Amino acid sequence: MRINVLAVGRMKQGPERELVARYLDRAAASGKSLGLTGFAVAELVESRASSPAARKTEEARALHEHLPGTGTLVALDERGALMGSDDFAKKLGRWRDDGVQNLSFVIGGADGLDQGFVRSATLILSFSPLTWPHQLVRIMLAEQLYRATTILSGHPYHRE
Repeated sequence: MRINVLAVGRMKQGPERELVARYLDRAAASGKSLGLTGFAVAELVESRASSPAARKTEEARALHEHLPGTGTLVALDERGALMGSDDFAKKLGRWRDDGVQNLSFVIGGADGLDQGFVRSATLILSFSPLTWPHQLVRIMLAEQLYRATTILSGHPYHRE
């Protein structure tokens, strides 16, 4: 199963980008034996439309264009489901075992994601009801993807 991360907005060079890359590299290395591949971020340009609604609509259109033709979509949204790391890993493993070929995680821009786009997701996932900058959400997602690969492989990185 190929893991895709689509994010609205570009990260500047620096420690945040390096941390995302480090966790995704680790996830790719430990995920290979589990049938999990990809683990790359595709960055989409933020819309310059004049209103938040118009920006979210434009960004949703761009996100749809970058999604693989088939697969499972996970939208990251503060109103989504809260999930522990073990359950997150189990869900990834279940999708893989069910034959999902592409699993896409989507992170919105400064205005968030268009609610129509969010409703089209298989899973709406929240890291917290707090609002997080997209740079931190990328770091948290990358770490959780790495953590999920270690849980699925029985590696001791994750402790309860």
